Formats: sequence, C-alpha cells, structure tokens
Amino acid sequence: MAGEAREVTGRDVGADLVPIDNSPAVILVRPQLADNIGACARAMANGGLFHLRLVAPRDGWPQEKAWRNSSGADRILDAATVFDSVKSAVADLHHVFATCPRPRHIIKPVLTARGAAIELREITSRNLPVGVLFGPERAGLDNDDMAHADALVRYPLNPAFMSLNLAQAVMVMAYEWWMAGEATPPRELMTNETRIATKAELENFLAHLVDQLDACGFLRNLPKRPGMVRNIRHFFQRGEVTEQELRTLHGIVTELAIGRRQMGRLEEQALAIPPTLPPLSGDSSDSDPPEPSASPDRTAAATDPER
Repeated sequence: MAGEAREVTGRDVGADLVPIDNSPAVILVRPQLADNIGACARAMANGGLFHLRLVAPRDGWPQEKAWRNSSGADRILDAATVFDSVKSAVADLHHVFATCPRPRHIIKPVLTARGAAIELREITSRNLPVGVLFGPERAGLDNDDMAHADALVRYPLNPAFMSLNLAQAVMVMAYEWWMAGEATPPRELMTNETRIATKAELENFLAHLVDQLDACGFLRNLPKRPGMVRNIRHFFQRGEVTEQELRTLHGIVTELAIGRRQMGRLEEQALAIPPTLPPLSGDSSDSDPPEPSASPDRTAAATDPER
C-alpha cells in the first residue's frame, strides 16, 4: 500500500491530508468492493472531506485494494472507522443526510447536492457533527437506513439516465461541499507575469495608433474620421488588454511605420495602387477594376458605424 502511494504522490504515506475544520463524515453503508471504497476516499480528498465511516463492508476491513485505488488518499483510509450498523455509525452525530437516487414514499425534506452542501456548511459552522449516508453499489439505501436521516439528498441529473457509481456520488457531494465555501470567482483573466493595462496606458497606445493611421492616410476621409476613430477605440476598450499586449501592439505600430518609410511607399504612390479585391459573385473575370480614387471612401465606409 505504501509503495503504491509513493508512486502516485511521492510520499511514503500518500498525500498529507488532515481534517479541514468541522467537515461532514462520509458514511458508506454496506459497501461491496474495496476498490470503490478507495475511489470514494480519493473523491473525498478532492473535496476536502476526511472522516470516512464504513458500515458492515461486505469483504471486511481493511482491504489492500482500497489503498491501491485511492491515488494517495491513504490517510483517509488509515483513519476510517468501521461500524456494524447505521444506528451505531450515526450515534454521535447531530444531523444526518441520506442520498436517495429514487423517489421514496417518505415524508422528509429533499435537497439537491448544492442545497445540502449549504445546509451542511451552516450546521458545521455551529460545531455540530454531521454525516452523509451513501448506500450499497447495487441498490442504494433501504428504508430502514433512511429512517436515521433528517433529510434526503437527490442529484438532479438527466431523467433519461441517472446512473452514478458510488465514488461518483461521493464526488458530486464532496465537490458541492467544497464549492459552498470556495471564494474563487466564477471567471477571471489569467495574466501570469503581466497585468491588466490602465486606462492611461491604453489611451497612450490609442494616441500612438491614431497618429500613425493619420500618417499613413488610413484616416484621410475627414468627415468620417471621428466615427472611424471611435470604432477603433471601442475595439480596444471592450476587453481587458494587458500591459504586455499593449507593449507588443506599440512595437507592431512602430515597426509598420518604420517599414513604410524605409520602403519609400509615399502616400501618392499608395493612392495610385488599385485595391485587389476579389470579384463579386456573378462578375466576369475581365471586369474593369474600380477607380483608384474610390479606395479611401471604401476603407472609411467599412469602418464607419453610420454608413
């Protein structure tokens, strides 16, 4: 068991897992396979759960296969306790929830995993011990098992296929437990070594860009120039541009300006070169090219919001 843990985690006794505050106990009722018990321990470790209770495991306890299948969650298995009945397994708890995959003729509150996690957080915040029952792999908890529970937990899944194995059921509950106390925002921009650019830095780049667009003649159509500049500004303002990206864009604009001067492509020459646009559908291949003087208006029209 230790060798397998070392292979997965680099530690002789698996991951350095310890109880996190007053977390719920996971109670596996009559689990059938040691492999599943190990997979449940792995799921618990991912969700910050530590206390594992086993009620009458079919093949006895301990079982080496559980450690081999726990991917290093050894300490959860090492600390697991065994009981001969659900009654004795929940005797020291103040609240008990029971997972129930199918509707039963029982009058009890029924919670989703997310709703249960919120209530579990509230209960444990008052330092009251609580546990969650999970039934055997084949048939789940029976009515006598659920008679020990305060509330039932059902996962709202695809009605056409609601089939989870034991470890998956534990993983869903462990995940919701963890997320109920997790402060990670739903969405964030990963900037690594850079940061989001300030408005002043963005304004500096836009001034640089507009200056070069004026110099190359892109903004030559004076009546349309204000709208075109606004469109350019909207493009860069609507996203969180990073400081590194702005530096890259500064470099691009500078090199384009240097290249234009080094190649000697003057404005008069640019105006004399007709644009190479593909013919429209149905046009003949020998259609006359558009007049060069139309180029500035078409460029402006493509970027003008009011055209």
